[in-house]
Amino acid sequence: MMELRSYRYFLAIAEQGNISKAAKNLNITQPTLSRQLKELEEELGVELFQREHKQLVLTEAGIFLRERAQEIIQLADKTQQEFLDQRQTLFSGKISIGCVEADNSDTLALMLEEFVEDYPQVSFEIFSSTGEEIIEKLDLGLLDVAILLNPIATEKYHSVLLPRKEVWGLLVEGTSFLASKNTITPEDLIGVPLLVSRRSEVQEMVANWAHTKISQLNIKGVYNLIFNVIALVENRVASALVIKGATSYHHSDEVKFIPLSPKIETECVFVWRKHKVQAPVVKEFIQRMNYAFKA
Repeated sequence: MMELRSYRYFLAIAEQGNISKAAKNLNITQPTLSRQLKELEEELGVELFQREHKQLVLTEAGIFLRERAQEIIQLADKTQQEFLDQRQTLFSGKISIGCVEADNSDTLALMLEEFVEDYPQVSFEIFSSTGEEIIEKLDLGLLDVAILLNPIATEKYHSVLLPRKEVWGLLVEGTSFLASKNTITPEDLIGVPLLVSRRSEVQEMVANWAHTKISQLNIKGVYNLIFNVIALVENRVASALVIKGATSYHHSDEVKFIPLSPKIETECVFVWRKHKVQAPVVKEFIQRMNYAFKA
């Protein structure tokens, strides 16, 4: 059974009347195309070309095949396009995505840009909040998928690890005595007024890094999102333990991010609920995320 590729190769030779030119247009080697033509003629049991004045001219059998091959290729191309058109029509709807403040927000943006270009009928809704609120909405079925910051309990979810590491550091006011430092050590935090995430997992992570109990740190307040924290740091209310990616989209010349030493790096995960029936458009988006980032 001849492949569509064989028909395309044959038609290219018929159009050019020369195997070298046809091979160049097809981006294959001349020996490869010659072998393909020989195999096609052997399969059909006929000679398709005759050489006349250094040109390949179609035989009667070749003329007959050219007509049929053109019809077959046109039908195949039309069928393929119809399936693509139908697929784009079927893949419509909305994807609801929860996303924490993190450097991997850029990763999500790049994936969505590519996805909506392929499926123009698709729209999306981004819900930015804390991990706890996103998980709550994910469990209630109000969100389809989410990007969350480790550490989290993922027993209920399928997950894909995202590529960028999230670097933790201290956000300080620009004239603070800490602003001249290149890194922040546990000793540097002694007595320093701090703002920390309200997540217990993050507080425990910071306490372990500092080799102390969270109660021993000078915690002035806790926060959910970084937006209001920057103003508090600018006004010297306290310095804030944050991830670098969460501050990169809130520009301020009056604050400085300084990484921790020894460094703390955490990871973001793309998650969706196990045992949940997903809409086709959500399944396709999950499949793309899996393909792009699954190890």
